[in-house]
Amino acid sequence: MTAFTKAHGNGNDFVIVDEWNANRVDEDEKASFAERYCDRRRGVGGDGVVFVSEGDDADARMRLYQPDGDTVEMCGNALRCIARFCVERGYFEDGEAFDVETGAGRREVVWNADDETARVEMGVPSFDAEDVPAHSEVIEEEVAGRTVTAVNTGVPHAVIFADNVGTVNVEDEAPRLRHADVFPDGANVNFAEEADDGYTVRTFERGVEGETLACGTGAVGVAAVARRLHGAGDEVKVETRGGELVVGFDDGVAYLRGDAELVYEGETL
Repeated sequence: MTAFTKAHGNGNDFVIVDEWNANRVDEDEKASFAERYCDRRRGVGGDGVVFVSEGDDADARMRLYQPDGDTVEMCGNALRCIARFCVERGYFEDGEAFDVETGAGRREVVWNADDETARVEMGVPSFDAEDVPAHSEVIEEEVAGRTVTAVNTGVPHAVIFADNVGTVNVEDEAPRLRHADVFPDGANVNFAEEADDGYTVRTFERGVEGETLACGTGAVGVAAVARRLHGAGDEVKVETRGGELVVGFDDGVAYLRGDAELVYEGETL
């Protein structure tokens, strides 16, 4: 049996396995574990499995396996869940900043119990083709019939500004963009629309291979593109299907703020 905690950030949900003191799932079984237990009908259900442990070069370490068994370098919503999880487990104090080792580098996180939100350092968004990665720089270029801007916010994102994003057939349109030839490793796909006080976004995530209720790196991607192309300021509100996220910028570094909830604990059979 393996103990787990179910958590979510704005509806982007995860199965957290605590490996702080011991390995709970063998390394060669982690991918299949994620495939099995992310299944929403035959497993626990989730957009990924997060293995949390002490870090080698940071205070903590996060490894995220997606429902298809692949790993992903970075996830802002998962990091917010980890921030709360580690504080509630007693590994760190409420309000204490600590570093988490991710595939995209070290990221500072802070959990604030007063307002039940976490603040996550998300790094510096990059539009360079090599960083995205893309075969060429994609800044308002036509890809699969849409005007796309590509940015890496820890993972690659394609951002499309559109009217009436609520009516976009994401499950039909996004796979063509996600697998477009210009993206050798694929890309997450975000459809965004300017709102009264920010942006509304819907995100299709690679690895999940479907639309999720929220995507932290996607929210940062939309905010970064909005700053570059549409004059957005240093604080950008992003409304996801699962609720509001706030993206701030300080000397080019992006920060993500939003809620995180630990839903229940259980054991696999």
